[in-house]
Amino acid sequence: MARIGFLGCAATLPAHNGGAAERRGDAFEHDLEVAALRPPFAAAGLELVEIDWRAPIEAFDGLEMVLLGTAWDYQDHPDEFIARLDALADRGIAVCNSPEAVRWNADKRYLRELEAGGAVTVPTLWRDDATNADLAAAMDHFANDRIVIKRQVGAGGLGQHSFTRDMLPGNDWRMGRSCMIQPFLPAIREEGEFTFVFIDGAFSHGVRKTPATDDYRIQSLYGGCEAEFAPSADDLATAQAVVDALPFADLLYARIDMLRLPDGRLAVMEAELIEPYLYPEQAPELGQRLAAAIARRLRN
Repeated sequence: MARIGFLGCAATLPAHNGGAAERRGDAFEHDLEVAALRPPFAAAGLELVEIDWRAPIEAFDGLEMVLLGTAWDYQDHPDEFIARLDALADRGIAVCNSPEAVRWNADKRYLRELEAGGAVTVPTLWRDDATNADLAAAMDHFANDRIVIKRQVGAGGLGQHSFTRDMLPGNDWRMGRSCMIQPFLPAIREEGEFTFVFIDGAFSHGVRKTPATDDYRIQSLYGGCEAEFAPSADDLATAQAVVDALPFADLLYARIDMLRLPDGRLAVMEAELIEPYLYPEQAPELGQRLAAAIARRLRN
């Protein structure tokens, strides 16, 4: 039976797999995904092994492949994380998605490359840092009285802020890192964010994510909810075009997150290639699809 590693971190792994005694609030998503993958993997002759990405390198011996899983602290240690993926690849272990894809995808400036290639993206100002004055200037630039500011290297909405013109932070406020400033788009509350999951380049399933009543973030950490979403042919073609434009032909999985602009077009929020949650509750066949894709790769 081929052994497939599922990378986690101390904050997502169960205690019996080396996780912390107190896990992060969305660690249940790790459990849901592993539970959805393990039986179909076993049926396909694959043993799923949960493992901390920081485990001693010898702990990975015997694994034929690693999935990046729920390594949800990588954004605070990107160089260390990529170095570990390189080390695994050097030991002959297949890494999905590849270290090259992770390098490209870890910094959200990849969105500029997608935009240059014709993808519709959310209007963005890119800054090495941001102050109170930068926020006010961004509102003028976008002609919008509310903005969202995010880390360029970040995930899960952590370290993200939203400000309005009449509720700006104090004059001594700084983001303290490279960031991206975007206009707040009402569609996040009116319609939600749309996720398109692709396995080996083929569409698997769609998810519509909506925020809690008193928030705008759609992650479960902040009370967001998910529901199955059947995209229209046009919306699916828009998401597929983004996948086709990615500079990697060997992606095992990709999650394209999109939001509708005021003019009705879907815009790319994220092209998640590293460790995205793949929403198994909205896709009963996810485990079988991933298992079949992995088995094909191991045969080649």
